[in-house]
Amino acid sequence: MSEQPPPAYAGPTRVLSGVQPSGALHLGNYLGALVKFARLQHEMDTFIFVADMHAITVWQDPALLAQQTREIAAAYIAAGLDPAKATIFPQSGVPEHAELAWVFNCVARLGWLDRMTQFKEKSGKHKERSSVGLYTYPVLQAADILVYKATHVPVGEDQKQHLELTRDIAAKFNHDFAAPGFFPLPDPLTQGPGARVMSLRDGQAKMSKSDPSDLSRINLTDDADAIAGKIRKARTDPEPLPDTLEALAGRPEADNLIGIYAALSGEPKADVLARFAGQGFGAFKPALADLAVSVMAPVGERMRALLSDPAGIDRILLAGARKARETAAPTVAEVRKLVGFLGA
Repeated sequence: MSEQPPPAYAGPTRVLSGVQPSGALHLGNYLGALVKFARLQHEMDTFIFVADMHAITVWQDPALLAQQTREIAAAYIAAGLDPAKATIFPQSGVPEHAELAWVFNCVARLGWLDRMTQFKEKSGKHKERSSVGLYTYPVLQAADILVYKATHVPVGEDQKQHLELTRDIAAKFNHDFAAPGFFPLPDPLTQGPGARVMSLRDGQAKMSKSDPSDLSRINLTDDADAIAGKIRKARTDPEPLPDTLEALAGRPEADNLIGIYAALSGEPKADVLARFAGQGFGAFKPALADLAVSVMAPVGERMRALLSDPAGIDRILLAGARKARETAAPTVAEVRKLVGFLGA
């Protein structure tokens, strides 16, 4: 007789994701993540956190970390997440993340972590000077996901390897502690169109908060004048817009601006090209600026209003942490029993 596969996870469908509070969010974050979080809250049980514990794998100014944590929370809400519908919380407000991460540190194998390419990229030639946290943070990511028994995780290309590690840890825990189906093996939710927004100054570089030029990105806190001005100054080429996607090949700046228009309007890039084919950027940029202002300026206004009341944001995060613990604490209690800890 052939060996039967272990039973599949039978719990509820649940999504989890988070963003590190390590700098101002921009249009790329909005289109690639935040609006998708807002959509997911209507489709399944949704947990969205501010990854402040991950942030301190490299040194952070404490006062700035607290400020940026509030900024991420404000961005979530301004982008459409509803604290009454989605659970929004700071990672550090739920100690079960850290407790489960230690158990997973004892389940994961060194060879698995040695294969993580992000650590190699972030540590560079000086890995001996990197924090242990930077090396093991993919294990904490696994705990972030599995403490809520999340079944789906929105991921970009740079995080797919870490989600595979999460699946490996879940499977090994289930096997080692004779608990088939205890943890789910979470599936990736690819971010799709609009996920990769490029710099307004270089169509071959991803839009980034670390770029020294503020003109390279549209910040979520930019007002209408700043948004329109950055679109006007965006780098382009002298050719008119083509009528096919194939003809955009080799024109990264044009492709990026068409992609931004499509993502903001919610229509296919081919339809955008069909409307503007043959026109130069003198005609297209004003249309894109008007669209960007109509979509993004209200987000910035809402963020600024939220940030004017930091105590209000703190109340939202505290309430979210309490709610998150209602799901996380029973998971850790079950883990403690399975592992054999007394008092579980």
